[in-house]
Amino acid sequence: MNIKTQESLNGVPMQPITTAIFDMDGLIIDSEPLWQEAQIDCFRPLGVPIDRELCRQSAGKRLDEVIAGWHERFGWDGPDVGEMHDAVLEAVTRLIIERGEALPGVTETMETLGNLGIRMAIASSSPPALIKAVVRKLALERHLELTHSGALETRGKPDPAVFLSTARKLGAVPGQCVVFEDAPSGIEAAGRAGMHVIAVPSVFAPDDPGIRVADRVLHTLTDFRPEMIDLPPKAAAS
Repeated sequence: MNIKTQESLNGVPMQPITTAIFDMDGLIIDSEPLWQEAQIDCFRPLGVPIDRELCRQSAGKRLDEVIAGWHERFGWDGPDVGEMHDAVLEAVTRLIIERGEALPGVTETMETLGNLGIRMAIASSSPPALIKAVVRKLALERHLELTHSGALETRGKPDPAVFLSTARKLGAVPGQCVVFEDAPSGIEAAGRAGMHVIAVPSVFAPDDPGIRVADRVLHTLTDFRPEMIDLPPKAAAS
């Protein structure tokens, strides 16, 4: 069954939440510190002075766009942007497979939503192969109808494309989707897609302006309750 019934709010028909879309890094798996570690380790030999704080600021964004930004800001001699992309991706994939763990409440939240008939998908900025590896590592296949990578879109988060494409693949209406996100760029993308957003920040503070704009902010997914997605209607995405 759906969580919401066809009621009305101030004369506006309520849309039942039918679909939950999950970000991956920092939301499903504790990978954000590993992304930071991989970038720092790969760029240190080139003299590029990135640190964990700079990496934190880029959380949720697509790797190719992040590395292009590092090159524009710092420049370096040696491997080009494409080679550094591949090096960081190889390093972070190894770290995630070796050390990544599910964040608290992931399985329980998906089981709760599944029992309520809510369809589920992952929409991540990570490349498809890494998404597949994480889903397999955490044994999430039985909960998900599909996964989609922002690397396949023309633009990454905060552009809403990855979420809109995921909804389209599922045949879901954006206003009937709730997105679980941990980073401001993803929260902005979901909002621009006309979807509800529940923030579960990992490397950002709960009072960060980019986090506070979410419909709800949770400390961890263990705090999730089904009634939390009984949310007012969203306007259609423009």
